[in-house]
Amino acid sequence: MINSTLSFVRSWRPVFLRSELGRLLIASTSFSCVLVFLRIIHTGKPMFLWLIWNLLLAYVPYLLSSWLTLRHTKAAQQPVRWLFLVLSLIWLLFIPNAFYILTDLYHLIDCRNPHVPAWFDLSLIFSFAWNGLLLGVLSVRQMEKIAYPVIGKGWGGFFVYFVMGLSALGVYAGRYLRFNSWDVLTNPFQLTVEMGRLIIHPLSSQQAWGMIVCYTILLSFIYNMLKKLSHALT
Repeated sequence: MINSTLSFVRSWRPVFLRSELGRLLIASTSFSCVLVFLRIIHTGKPMFLWLIWNLLLAYVPYLLSSWLTLRHTKAAQQPVRWLFLVLSLIWLLFIPNAFYILTDLYHLIDCRNPHVPAWFDLSLIFSFAWNGLLLGVLSVRQMEKIAYPVIGKGWGGFFVYFVMGLSALGVYAGRYLRFNSWDVLTNPFQLTVEMGRLIIHPLSSQQAWGMIVCYTILLSFIYNMLKKLSHALT
């Protein structure tokens, strides 16, 4: 009776709590949030609350890819193709949010408070950036494993660089053009105009393309190095 009850409880646990890594991510995320609330209590100002929202958005692609991975490994529970395609497109729209938090390091300078040590703000912002980066890398890795049997070995690397390129484009659109993932549905015309302007007039958008290319390369290096590092540590 006890064993069956425990089995039932485990089956209803959220996807991200079913592994030690998932539980570590939750613990790390909680630590970041505690730092924000400690700062608010100390200063009396609701600064950096947006970091919690940004991190929640970073969890969206990770939860989607975790759910798809869980269903993909269970042949009897594989989602129908149209549902898999829809969820994959939603994942592609939200994956830039995981890497976007890296740019929140900008706020280390413009949000300084003389009553808060610099090391505390550095720890706070970096912890959110680190968690977002990990969520992004893990999510891309999960989707790469799912896509690998479909696209084949020769296109495996292309998948990663394609996702990182779109992520870099999404980071630019979010940081400088102030678009969100859901603007694809709520504000598609303006989003299309701005993206079209980047493509049609690349010479007049050199800084934008400079950032996009730089972040594509940076994210690709980070992803591949963390993937190799995981093998080296085991």
